[in-house]
Amino acid sequence: MKPYYALPLGLAAVLALPTLAMARPVTVTAQFADYGGYNAYAAVYITDAQGKVVQTLHVAGTKAKYYRSLSGWARGASGSIDGLTGASIGSGGTLTVTADVADAMIDAGYQVRIDTSVEDGNAYAADAAAPLAAASVGQPAPGNGYVQSLTVSY
Repeated sequence: MKPYYALPLGLAAVLALPTLAMARPVTVTAQFADYGGYNAYAAVYITDAQGKVVQTLHVAGTKAKYYRSLSGWARGASGSIDGLTGASIGSGGTLTVTADVADAMIDAGYQVRIDTSVEDGNAYAADAAAPLAAASVGQPAPGNGYVQSLTVSY
């Protein structure tokens, strides 16, 4: 590389780096319906426009052997989930998760999804889904199973 190209390219990289790393806290609230049975396991995650899991926000339930029943998330999740887990959610309960999400995902076709499962009950892949978009902030999306509604705010 010619020396006179190094300075402009280096400067461009330094200026672009903060833009690539920008993130904002996103809060996801899942209101669970009243149901009978055990507490629900849940995975809250972000998918791209093709439905591929790109970020796990939280997994509710501490027994890893039940995670495979959260099938939409389990098929695409990779890497460690240490520090992202918490207690399972009871009937009528609320799960609130706040996580940093890259600004590039906002208004770019990404979705927040939640999979749910209850021991001796049903399992719902994408029990509820909400677009990661400014137009849907604060608007509850309906659930199909154990989740009554899913709301995204930032």
